[in-house]
Amino acid sequence: MKSTIMSRRDLDFLLYEWLHVEELTALDRFAEHSRETFDGVLELSEQLATRYFAPHNKLSDANEPSFDGQTVTLIPEVKAAWDAFAAADLLAMGMDAELGGAQLPAVVAQAAFAWIAAANVSTSGYLMLTIANANLLARFGSAEQIENFVKPMLAGRFSGTMALSETQAGSSLADITTRAEPVDDGSYRLYGSKMWISGAEHELTDNIVNLVLAKIPGGPTGTKGISLFIVPKYLADGARNGVAISGLNHKMGQRGITNTVLNLDGAVGYLVGEPHRGIVYMFHMMNEARLGVGMGAVALGYTGYLKSVQYARERPQGRPLGVKDPTTPQVPIIEHPDVKRMLLAQKAYVEGGLALGLYCAKLVDTGDTALLDILTPVAKSWPSQWCLEANSLAIQVHGGYGYTREYDVEQHYRDNRLNPIHEGTNGIQSLDLLGRKVTQNGGASLMALGERIAVTVKKARDGAEAGLADQLDAAWQRLVAVTAGMFAAGDVEAAMANSAVYLEAFGHIVVAWIWLEQLLVADGHDGDFYDGKRQAARYFFRYELPRTAPQLDLLESLDRTTLDMRDSWF
Repeated sequence: MKSTIMSRRDLDFLLYEWLHVEELTALDRFAEHSRETFDGVLELSEQLATRYFAPHNKLSDANEPSFDGQTVTLIPEVKAAWDAFAAADLLAMGMDAELGGAQLPAVVAQAAFAWIAAANVSTSGYLMLTIANANLLARFGSAEQIENFVKPMLAGRFSGTMALSETQAGSSLADITTRAEPVDDGSYRLYGSKMWISGAEHELTDNIVNLVLAKIPGGPTGTKGISLFIVPKYLADGARNGVAISGLNHKMGQRGITNTVLNLDGAVGYLVGEPHRGIVYMFHMMNEARLGVGMGAVALGYTGYLKSVQYARERPQGRPLGVKDPTTPQVPIIEHPDVKRMLLAQKAYVEGGLALGLYCAKLVDTGDTALLDILTPVAKSWPSQWCLEANSLAIQVHGGYGYTREYDVEQHYRDNRLNPIHEGTNGIQSLDLLGRKVTQNGGASLMALGERIAVTVKKARDGAEAGLADQLDAAWQRLVAVTAGMFAAGDVEAAMANSAVYLEAFGHIVVAWIWLEQLLVADGHDGDFYDGKRQAARYFFRYELPRTAPQLDLLESLDRTTLDMRDSWF
C-alpha cells in the first residue's frame, strides 16, 4: 500500500523531472553527491518517518508535555525519534563538511525533512529549530561558539531554540525589553521574559541552546539596538544557568512540542557577532524558519490529502445520480462529483505548495537571493492558508468521521492552524511583501520573478495549453500594473491597508506559474500520474486563478473600507 505520509512519486517528479537537482552536483559544494545519495536520504527519511515519527503523532497530541514546576516530561517516543534522527546524521545533512555535515543541497534536505514533518510535525519542530539555530551560529558565531554549541547540536547532544517574542511586544520586536548587562569577562547577564518559545525546556538533550534577542543598555532605540545572545540551559561547568520556564502554553495543535514562557534572571549570555546587529543575524534563522513553516504546512496538508483520498476510495456511500433502484450497490464516495472537487482542490493546493517550497529551497542552493527574497513571504504564508484549507477539505471528505479523534485529519487541521501565526503572521508577511520586497532595489526582485514567469509563458504558448499561458500572463501583467498604481497614488496608508489581499492574489498567481511549470514537464508523458498533474493544473487555472481578478480590482481602487473603520463602530 502507498504511504499516506507523503508521496515519493511526486517528490521524484519535482526533484528530478522538474528541478533537475542532479545538475547541482556540478557545483563544487555538491560535487561528492549523486542521484544515488539523494535517493538514499529520501529513503532513509521515509523509513524514519514511518517507524519513529508517525506512530506517536496521535499519542503526543493526546499526552501533552507536563511541567511539575521543576521538570518537563515528554512521552518517551519523542526521545526515541530524536535519537534515531540524530543517529542517522540528518541534523547535519545540509551543513558544511568541515562541521561534520553532508553538504546536501537544501532542496534535497527539505524534501527529506518533509517526510518527518508530515509524519509528526510536533516532534519535527525540535529538529527544525535546532537545525536553523546551528545554521545561524555556523554563519555568524565565533570559532569557539561553533565548537561549543554548533557541533554538539549537529551531533544531537544539544538542541536549539529561538527566543524573540515577549508578552507585551508580540511581533513588534522594536518593543522588547529584555536587557543584557555586560560583565568583565566579556559575557553578559540577561534579564527579562520571553513568550511562545518552542522547545525551550525538555529532557531530550544534554543542553538547550537558546538564541535570545536583547538590548544592551545605551544602544540605539528600536530594532537597531537589538543584539543576539547564546543563552544555554547549562553552563560549561554543568551548573544550571539563570534561564528557566514559569509554565507551558497549551495550544490547539502541535501539542507535542513544549511551548514556554521563558524567564531570564541574570542568565549568562554570549554575544553573537557584533552588538546591535541581532536582528540582521536573527533574520537568517527567521527566514529559514519561515520556509520551514511553509514546508511544514505543505506536509500537513499533503498527508491529510493522501488520507482523504484513501478514505474516499474505501468508503461506499450513495449511488450515481439517476440511479433510483435501492438494490443497486453503493459506490465509493470518490465517484461523487463533489468529492472529486474537494480532492482535486486539495491536490492542487498541496502539490502546488510542495513545488513552491522546493523551488525556494533550490534558490538557496543556487544563491538566487533576489528571487528568494520576494518568494519567502509567499512560501511561508500561501501554504499556511491554502494547505490548511486542504486539511479542512480532508475533514469534509471524511464526513462525520472527519471531526472525530479516531481519524487523523482533525488533528492535522489543528496542527496546521498554528502556521498562519508561526514565524511572523500572514499579516506580517503581507506587509513585508508589499511594503518591502516588491519595491526593494528599484523593484529588482519583482522584475526577476516576472522574467522567470515570462520564460514559462513563452514555452507554454507553443504547447497544447497555450490558453493557460495567456491567462497567467494576463494575471501577472495586471498584478504588476496594479502594484505600480498603488504606489503612484501616493497614499501608502491606503495601499498597505489591503496588503493581505495583495499577498493572497500574488501568491495565487505565483502558484499558477508553478502549476504551469509542472504542466510543461508532464507534457508528452502518459499514465495516471501525469494525467493527474494535468488535471490539477487545469483545476487551478479554472477555479483558483480567477479569484485574483476581483482582488486586483479592490487593490486598484485603493479601497479604504477597513482603514476607515472606527473602534466604536464594532
